[in-house]
Amino acid sequence: MRVLRLDASIRVEGSVSRSLADVVEQEWCRRCPEAEVVRRDLGREPLPPVWPDALAGAMAPDGSRTDAQRRATALAAELVDELVAADALLFAVPLYNFGIPQQVKHWIDLVITDPRAFDVDRPLLPGRPAVLVAARGGGYGPGTPRAGWDHGTPYLRRMLVDVWGLDLRTAEAELTAAGTNPAMAHLEELARQRLADARAAALAHAADVAEQLGSTGAVAKVT
Repeated sequence: MRVLRLDASIRVEGSVSRSLADVVEQEWCRRCPEAEVVRRDLGREPLPPVWPDALAGAMAPDGSRTDAQRRATALAAELVDELVAADALLFAVPLYNFGIPQQVKHWIDLVITDPRAFDVDRPLLPGRPAVLVAARGGGYGPGTPRAGWDHGTPYLRRMLVDVWGLDLRTAEAELTAAGTNPAMAHLEELARQRLADARAAALAHAADVAEQLGSTGAVAKVT
């Protein structure tokens, strides 16, 4: 079993999305002794801003690419190689300013420049199991003042499921800022429950994917 884990939080300590992803990874590691976990940390190591060169390089005739375009298209190919080589995928993405982090959007844009992913009507990863863990500082559910303001999770589902064809499961924590924002202090108990629910969902999804892939065990090799 080969797993690709993608993190996007700019925080390391105290990151809810990272902690939820840890739940998934640890369960996979417990069940799958042969698992190999490959990491792409966009929060700590953002990709260089080369999407224009990658796009231009993808459209340039053979032999006419600039050095910058060759480097950019090679990076895009590396990203797609990571995706297609994975038996399962884990995405840990917080909500920033009501949308996905810019480094995630850039990653997606780069992936799509590769010839294998360029046709968005042909799924890149049809049926591949994946878990998305999402963390949101506020509340965006029906009846809340900002209901519908979460423009990140729906976009990710659109890309991961409708475009790339992943068999996606989600674990979502809201109100994660309740412990640090005085204006949300009255929501701390609810925030703890939402986080507990998200952890339970993450654990269940991890077990479901491991069972689907037919693996059991206790140790993972990390690269």
